[in-house]
Order: sequence, then structure tokens, then C-alpha cells
Amino acid sequence: MTTSKEWILAFSTQLGVEAPSDEDVATILALAGEAAHSSERTAAPVACWLAARAGLHPAAALECARRLEFAGES
Repeated sequence: MTTSKEWILAFSTQLGVEAPSDEDVATILALAGEAAHSSERTAAPVACWLAARAGLHPAAALECARRLEFAGES
């Protein structure tokens, strides 16, 4: 079975981009976790896609996600 690291490397090569560092992967997973635990699980992949589309570094996207507040919540 292919490991996630191998799959990510092959996918990044296919896309013609550099694979994320181990630190970036951990931050991306934290962003996905933040989205999933603050909302519904489906928010996780979409949040990561939005961050990439916005051109944000994973750490900046995670910081932004952690600042989100909704009416009636604190």
C-alpha cells in the first residue's frame, strides 16, 4: 500500500509543484481539524482548498481559521 507521503509526492509531481514539507503537512492537517471540529467534517477539505486558492501559507490559513467567530458563539 502507498503511504500518504508517497501519494502526496506523486500527486505534487503530477501537478508540477513542490511537495509540502512535513511541517506544512502538520499545519494543513491542523487547519483541516480546526474546520472539521468547528463545523462539519466536510468543511475540512474545502477549507484547505480555499486556503490554497487564496494563496495563503498553511500557517496563515490556520491562524485565520482560529480567529473565526460566529454570532452567538464565543
